[in-house]
Amino acid sequence: MPIAIQAGLWGLLSGSALLLGAMIGWFVPLSRRIIAAIMAFGAGVLISALSFELIDEAWRQGGFAPVAGGFLAGALVYTLANYWLSHRGARHRKRSHEKTRGEQAEKHPDNGAALAMGALLDGIPESIVIGVSLLQGAGVGLVAVIAVFLSNIPEGLSSAAGMKAEGKKAVGVFALWAAIALASGASAAIGYLAFDGVAPEGVAFVQAVAAGAILAMIVDTMVPEAFEGTHDFAGLIAVSGFLSAFALSRIA
Repeated sequence: MPIAIQAGLWGLLSGSALLLGAMIGWFVPLSRRIIAAIMAFGAGVLISALSFELIDEAWRQGGFAPVAGGFLAGALVYTLANYWLSHRGARHRKRSHEKTRGEQAEKHPDNGAALAMGALLDGIPESIVIGVSLLQGAGVGLVAVIAVFLSNIPEGLSSAAGMKAEGKKAVGVFALWAAIALASGASAAIGYLAFDGVAPEGVAFVQAVAAGAILAMIVDTMVPEAFEGTHDFAGLIAVSGFLSAFALSRIA
């Protein structure tokens, strides 16, 4: 099987967790505290993955300059795009609180496109990382796939619960997350094809860009939901997620 197709399938697998999380968030009556706790755990998992699977690997390949430049560039691009989307009704796309989502729906009743673009913005960097990991020739970065899968569940769960609170229809919500899952697969394949043959410094830069975007996404969208629901326990739960992913990276 061509490696690009393998990358696409791995990306699709990790992206499918968004749809799984959305189904749980829509049909299973979970309290806001539980949803926030799952979000905090997912944030810790992602921080661990970008620390040990992305930044560390990028530094070994390209050195400090490409990593620093890419890391800041990824955070800047994400922040600007997120700022634009936030003013079009996607500010609270990972929040599950009914009042918060209801207020967002009142201000931006036609925010479906913004929510879809926000979901893409959050998911594409993670998927590209999966495709780029196959460039090493040693198989997919399994820890990265697992970390993205685990973090996508609370993202889909919280977002779908929030969309339900906004009054969105189930068909539209599940169609959105199914499309994002497919886009995740496509992004992983593109990540492999676009950077196959690129110098190690270039690959390191791309990995750092993705890491910067992911960290900015965690702080801007996941941490607020986690803290609002769990307050004093958010840090402890996030540390548990970080430790779980770290242990997995050392065992794998």
